[in-house]
Order: sequence, then C-alpha cells, then structure tokens
Amino acid sequence: MSEPATQATTVGTVHHLDDHRAGRTAPVVDLNKPTPDTDPTPAIDAKTSPAVEAVDRANNPLADWLTVPDAPVLPAWARSRASVIANVRAFGRLTWWHTRYHGFRTPKYLVKTVLLAARGFFRAAAGLWPTLSAQDHTATVKALRAQVKARPEDIDLAARLQAAHYARTQTRRWRFGAAAVAVAAAVGGVLLAPPLLQAGAAAAVVTPLAYLGRGKETRLLDQAAPPLKVDMSAQQLNDALRAAGLLKSGSGKDEKDLPKVHCTMGPVRDGRGWAVIFDLPRGGGKTASDVLAKREVIAQELGVDEIQVIMSRVRAAKGGNAGRVSMWVADDDPYLGPLNPSPLEKVEKFSIWDAVPFGQDARGNRISVPVMWQSMFFGGLPRRGKTFSQRLLTAAGLLDAYVRHYVADGKGGADWMPMKAVAHRLIMGAEDDAIEALKAMLQELLAEMERRFALLRDLPTSVCPEGKLTPDIMVKYNLPVIFVTIDELQEYFTAMEREDREQVINDLCRIARRGPAAGFISNFASQRPDAESVPAKLREIITIRYSTQVVDRTSSDMVLGKGKAAQGADASVLSEDHKGVGVLVTGPASYVTVRADYLDGPTFAGLCRKGRVLREAAGQLTGDAAGDVTAAADAAGLSVPAIVSDVLEVMRHSPRMFTTDLLAGLVNLDEDEYGDFNAERLAAELEAAGVKRTSKQVKISGANGAGYQRRDIESAMPAEVLLSVGR
Repeated sequence: MSEPATQATTVGTVHHLDDHRAGRTAPVVDLNKPTPDTDPTPAIDAKTSPAVEAVDRANNPLADWLTVPDAPVLPAWARSRASVIANVRAFGRLTWWHTRYHGFRTPKYLVKTVLLAARGFFRAAAGLWPTLSAQDHTATVKALRAQVKARPEDIDLAARLQAAHYARTQTRRWRFGAAAVAVAAAVGGVLLAPPLLQAGAAAAVVTPLAYLGRGKETRLLDQAAPPLKVDMSAQQLNDALRAAGLLKSGSGKDEKDLPKVHCTMGPVRDGRGWAVIFDLPRGGGKTASDVLAKREVIAQELGVDEIQVIMSRVRAAKGGNAGRVSMWVADDDPYLGPLNPSPLEKVEKFSIWDAVPFGQDARGNRISVPVMWQSMFFGGLPRRGKTFSQRLLTAAGLLDAYVRHYVADGKGGADWMPMKAVAHRLIMGAEDDAIEALKAMLQELLAEMERRFALLRDLPTSVCPEGKLTPDIMVKYNLPVIFVTIDELQEYFTAMEREDREQVINDLCRIARRGPAAGFISNFASQRPDAESVPAKLREIITIRYSTQVVDRTSSDMVLGKGKAAQGADASVLSEDHKGVGVLVTGPASYVTVRADYLDGPTFAGLCRKGRVLREAAGQLTGDAAGDVTAAADAAGLSVPAIVSDVLEVMRHSPRMFTTDLLAGLVNLDEDEYGDFNAERLAAELEAAGVKRTSKQVKISGANGAGYQRRDIESAMPAEVLLSVGR
C-alpha cells in the first residue's frame, strides 16, 4: 500500500503494522488542516484514513523501538548462490593446499615430535624424582631430623628418626616397584603386539610427553602462509590519510581530538588482502575523488606498492556518498602468477549479444565486457599484451556465425593472419595497396551502414521499436553484426598523405559514432596515441578503452581519456612484469585494472577454423574468406606448402606483384624465414612447390618488371580447393 500524498515529507524508515493490526482503522495526519491549540495532535480526516499508520509519527511512542535496522541479515559472502559456491570452492582449494603442504612435511613433524617427547620425558622425570626418592618428608620426620642434628649423641632419637623414615617410604617403595614391573610388562606386551597396536601405544605415550616438552615459542607445524606484509588497522589508515593531506593534522592537538575517518566496514581480512570501507569526516572539505588521486602517497604510508592498493568510490546506488571510499590492500602484487586461460577456448558457440569474458581483477573476480552498441580502443607500449587483449573481443565474434568480420592490421605480422579463414575483408600491412584496400573497405562499411539505417527506418515499430538492430531482425533480414577490427592504426595514418589521412579519420569517426545502432562494433588499437598517430576527435568518441603499460600519466590519459589518471585510472603504474595487464575504462567514472585472459596464437587460429565451420553451416561465409584458397585448404585438412600460402598472403590485395615487392612483403611477414631469400631462391622454392609461371614479367601502372601473377600461384593449390572457391 502506498503512502498518501500528505505523508511525502516524512523522513525516516516507514514500517507498516498490517500483520498485527489487521482490521484496525488508524488515523492519518493531514498537514494542511489547522489544529486546536489544546490538541497537540493534528486534525484527522476520516475520509482519507488508511488501514495502517506510519511508525515514525512524531507522537508514536513505539517509533524507535519498531524501526527496522538498516543492516543486511546475511553476511556479504552468503547473499547469493554464486558467492556461497565461490567461497565453498575456495575453502576446498585451501584445504587441499594445506593437506599437500603439511603432508610433504610429515617426516619432519615426526622427528620433531620425538625430540619434544624426549624433552617432555626429562621434565617428567625431574619433576617426579623428589617424590620417587622420598625427598618430600612429613613434619614428624623433619622435626626428628632437626633434633638429631642438634643432639647427634642421642641414640634413641636417631633410632626414632630411622623408624619414622622407614614407615614413610615403605609403601612408596612397594608402589614404585609395582609400577616399574607394570611398565616393564606393558613394554614387553607392546613389543609382542601387532604393528598397528604398537603404533597406537607409541602415540599414546609420545603425544602427552611431546605436549609436556613443548615451549612457549615452539610450533610443531610449519607456518603454511607467509607472514602478512600488510597488517592494516584503523589507526594506520588514519595516519596514512593524514600524511596524504586528506585529514587535518593540527599542531599540538591531542590525538583523540584529531578528525578521523568512520569505517563502515573493516578493516577486515578479505582473500589475500585487507578490505575497508570508510567515510571521510565532514568539515574537512575532502571528497572520495581526492582520496583516489592520492593513491601513491597512501600506498607509501601503508608500506606497500601502489599496484597493491585498489580504491573506488561507493556510489549512492550501493549506499554510498561523495565521501565514501572502498579500499582493498593486497598482501603482494595481485597481477602476477599463472596465466588465466580464456573461457572461449572450450566454448563451441557464443552470442556476441552477451558480455565477452575478458579477464580477472585483483581479487580474482571475473570481468566481462559488453561489446554490443560499443566502440573500443586499445593502447599501450609494444610487447605488453595489447594485441592479445584486443584479440579476445574479436575471438568472441568468431564463435557467432552472425558476426561479419572486417580486419586490418597495419603491422602486417602473423597476429591476425588466421582471420583469413573467417574475415569478410582482411587487410595486412600498410603498403600502398593495403592503404587503398583500407579506404575501399571503409567505403564499403559506410555504404552498408546507410543501407541498414534505411531498412531499419522503414520497419514498423512493432518489429523495430528503438530504431536499431535486434537479434530477431539480424536473423530475419540477414543483417549480421559487423565487427570492425583495426590494429596498429598509427601505421596507416603515418603512411598516408594528409588528404587521405583526414578522409580515413572522418570515415572511422562516422563508423564509431553512428555504427553501433546499425550493429557495428569498432575495435581499434594503437601504440601511444598522440595527435599525429590517432587524433583526439577519434579517440574521444570511443566508449570502452583499455591500456597496458605506458611511460607516464600523460600517455595513460591519451589512451584512457583526459583526467583519468587523476581519478585513479593510471596505466603508468604498471611495470614490465605486467604483461597482459591493463586498465579498463567502461564509463565516465568506471574503471578497473584487469589481468586479461590468455589466448595464444595456435588457440586463436583454432577458433578461426571453428568460426569458419560455423559460418559454412549457417550460410554466412562471405567476402575474402569465401574465396581464400589457403583458408579453404586448411578447412579441408589439405596440406599447402608454406611458401605458397605466404606468397598468396602477401599478394592478397594484388593480382600481380614485382619480385622485389614480393620479397619485401615476405620479409615483413616472417623475417626469420625469408630474411635470406633472393629472386633466384624464391623462384626455386615456388617451382618446387608446383608453381608454373605463365610469364616472368608483369606490368603494373605502366611499368614492366620481373614478377609473379597471383593466378599462377593459386594454380599450385589442390584442384578440389580451387573448385570449392569457384576458381
């Protein structure tokens, strides 16, 4: 039941008493009517009286008592099925680890137990010896002994002392003898007993003796977990924030009068680190954003590296405010360790409409990236895993038959070569012919985008309610998702003339800005994207950004966006050891440092072959992939000489090519393999592979020279492959 309009100004938690006040009509306060001076209760309007009343009425004496606490019933780890399963699995892994750790050390523990038992036996013997040797005498014996010392000549007194001592020790001697006989018999029995009983008896004797022999600092078991590098407390946190200038320090003030943060949770142990959620004190003029900007200083004050400090704001949607910060401090570097294999390796099919598994954060949580309606940009230094991370998103599209790939690799290496089995368009390198092919590809994409918008505009709202692509429209009208992947953008821009460069930039901006509604996904990558290599007007319209290690905060902002480093999204804090680790920005105030999943070259090639099979079955194998003879041979399981496959790859955009250009392309493709090739060796290798040249001269742009025809190279392919691609 909703509250009446007159109650809209009530502040506090409202709790209805329907359960125990059924049938009772309670008054409602009408704030618009005047009340008599003698009646402190506002007037009652019977016509608008609901069946319940609010607990927090000013004149309700039970208001405080009946207020429902604003606290969760279950702990954080037990609020979802996934969390419970994850914690149970973690407990199982921990138990198995400790079992193996201590199992290997069992011989050491046995030796240590025997040594402790020996010390315990010594302590027991030393403690019992005064009793066994009758050194503890009665008061009578002690008095007689004193008298004998005083009068040694008194024979009667000495006889009395001897008789008293004999009476004192007679029973003890019998008991000691009986005990010795019993122990000897027990030892003899144990020696004759089965081995299992002997082990049990030995444990029954050794265990109490080892317990007796222990010391205050003695530990039987080794310390399984390494000592914590961080042992955070609320006082440490306050000191760190005060040193960072986020809390007032004050000179000469008593420590208890200094402002402190209010910890709404923790500090508590959380996995391999410490977690705390705190509110900054009011009156200091500091916000959560100020804390994030001081990450390096806070890390130094806590005695850790800044890569170990993970901080974020707690927004209002999660009960936070502008001064609430969630912080997790890892015991060690959380981004090192074994590689995370991509879940895509074991997936047969994938829908690009779902979020793509991308990696894990510092605490091991799975990070997935929704790519539909998005454009993406990857940046960072060479050999830090930039291309491998970019390939993860494209790889997800391989497993969806209704994804059409357009791929351009400015470097022209082997990273994207397996895409020839799937890609509708594949451009390798940044030579003149590749640049022309890139320009033609962009024009094709723009024409397809306009065609789709025209089609979507004409569809009824019952079919296309939001004017953009849907899964049903995609299948019904054969409009597959367009996945545009361009790696090493700077190679294209630096190789182009100014006019071509401006045109290509404008085309890319149009695709990234308008394309998502028509089912276009842009996936661009570059090294440090300065104004010359990748202009800001293209970078600034990209919605999702990812940066591996860069040299400084300025470079980090170039990839992730202006001002992101000040907010805590700083890729310059990563080191050379953090390969495949980067900062992922998914929104104006959303970022996370991610250790990307690992998908190596052979696995990526396997996914490409799997994607080709899916497209052939769905009738979606189109463009360059449909006519690629080497990809068709791979799919058919036929062996093709490497020299033939590589030459066709270099000549992908050209029907004919001069020998000098072909050799340069082969060296760029694989310098280790073709670095020593010359024209004579190339001709010999191709002839041995079955290539028959119809002419040794080719004419290109009016110039004649030694070269090759692509059709001559293709003629060396198996006949069934040529038939499958219509050659």
